[in-house]
Amino acid sequence: MSVKRRLSIVDSASDLDGNTTSLESELKVAFATTDMESVNQHFGSASSFSIYALDPKKSRLFEVVQFGDMEQDGNEDKLLAKLDALEDCIAVYSQAIGASAIAQLKARNIQPVKVASGSLITGIIEGLQNELRTGAGAWLARAMKKQKTADPARFDEMEAEGWDE
Repeated sequence: MSVKRRLSIVDSASDLDGNTTSLESELKVAFATTDMESVNQHFGSASSFSIYALDPKKSRLFEVVQFGDMEQDGNEDKLLAKLDALEDCIAVYSQAIGASAIAQLKARNIQPVKVASGSLITGIIEGLQNELRTGAGAWLARAMKKQKTADPARFDEMEAEGWDE
């Protein structure tokens, strides 16, 4: 199984200083959805994912990936395209998910989150943003730490501090 359709949202918006918004500080979160408003699909049989980029202050639709209808038949091959499509996400929200998919997501540092069917995507995003503002919980803090790339300038700072052996 492969991706049927992929819509990437190009955002060339600038902030007030004229700087283009940086994707590096945004976290990407996926939602198994058919209506782009609520989480209403099982991960394994999800026909589409809406991926949002967010930070503590703003969120935006980043990408929509469609796979077509999938059956919950235990066919592991169907998961590979989904896992690849969610590569840059820190979490994926679905109404249900199997043990094999959970293990494969965690191996890729993607947190699977099960929510009640019909949970509103906007509500989940607002909750994540609030958590980012007030202090991330355990899984979110781990995800943020894993996503953060090492700053090469840290070696310059260490050298400026001096070394004693």
